[in-house]
Amino acid sequence: MTRRTDFETLFAQAPALNPARLAITGVVCGVRVEEVADPLMREIRYLDKLVDELAKGKAMSKILRA
Repeated sequence: MTRRTDFETLFAQAPALNPARLAITGVVCGVRVEEVADPLMREIRYLDKLVDELAKGKAMSKILRA
Protein backbone atom coordinates (compact mmCIF):
# COMPACT_ATOMS: atom_id res chain seq x y z
CA MET A 1 0.00 0.00 0.00
CA THR A 2 1.35 3.41 -0.95
CA ARG A 3 0.88 6.31 1.45
CA ARG A 4 0.20 9.64 -0.15
CA THR A 5 1.23 12.89 1.47
CA ASP A 6 0.39 16.40 0.34
CA PHE A 7 2.81 19.31 0.64
CA GLU A 8 0.97 20.81 3.61
CA THR A 9 1.48 17.59 5.58
CA LEU A 10 5.06 17.19 4.37
CA PHE A 11 6.12 20.63 5.61
CA ALA A 12 4.05 20.38 8.82
CA GLN A 13 5.64 17.06 9.77
CA ALA A 14 9.21 17.90 8.74
CA PRO A 15 11.43 17.72 11.82
CA ALA A 16 13.28 20.92 10.85
CA LEU A 17 13.54 23.01 7.71
CA ASN A 18 16.92 24.43 6.75
CA PRO A 19 16.92 28.07 7.87
CA ALA A 20 19.17 28.91 4.89
CA ARG A 21 16.20 28.23 2.58
CA LEU A 22 15.09 31.79 3.30
CA ALA A 23 18.09 33.00 1.27
CA ILE A 24 16.77 31.29 -1.88
CA THR A 25 15.66 33.97 -4.33
CA GLY A 26 14.68 34.11 -7.95
CA VAL A 27 11.85 33.24 -10.28
CA VAL A 28 10.10 29.88 -10.62
CA CYS A 29 7.33 29.53 -13.18
CA GLY A 30 7.17 33.31 -13.51
CA VAL A 31 6.75 33.88 -9.77
CA ARG A 32 9.41 35.57 -7.64
CA VAL A 33 10.01 33.15 -4.75
CA GLU A 34 10.67 35.80 -2.09
CA GLU A 35 7.41 37.63 -2.91
CA VAL A 36 5.01 34.71 -2.39
CA ALA A 37 2.62 35.72 0.40
CA ASP A 38 1.14 32.33 1.34
CA PRO A 39 3.61 30.51 3.67
CA LEU A 40 2.83 27.02 2.30
CA MET A 41 3.15 28.16 -1.31
CA ARG A 42 6.43 29.92 -0.46
CA GLU A 43 7.84 26.65 0.97
CA ILE A 44 6.73 24.83 -2.20
CA ARG A 45 8.44 27.50 -4.36
CA TYR A 46 11.65 27.18 -2.31
CA LEU A 47 11.56 23.46 -3.03
CA ASP A 48 10.85 24.08 -6.75
CA LYS A 49 13.73 26.54 -7.00
CA LEU A 50 16.09 24.21 -5.15
CA VAL A 51 15.28 21.29 -7.46
CA ASP A 52 15.58 23.48 -10.58
CA GLU A 53 18.99 24.80 -9.56
CA LEU A 54 20.31 21.37 -8.54
CA ALA A 55 19.13 19.97 -11.89
CA LYS A 56 21.19 22.66 -13.62
CA GLY A 57 24.26 21.46 -11.71
CA LYS A 58 24.50 24.38 -9.30
CA ALA A 59 26.14 23.66 -5.94
CA MET A 60 23.91 23.55 -2.86
CA SER A 61 26.14 26.11 -1.12
CA LYS A 62 25.56 28.57 -3.97
CA ILE A 63 21.79 28.05 -3.94
CA LEU A 64 21.55 28.54 -0.17
CA ARG A 65 24.12 31.33 -0.34
CA ALA A 66 26.13 29.65 2.39
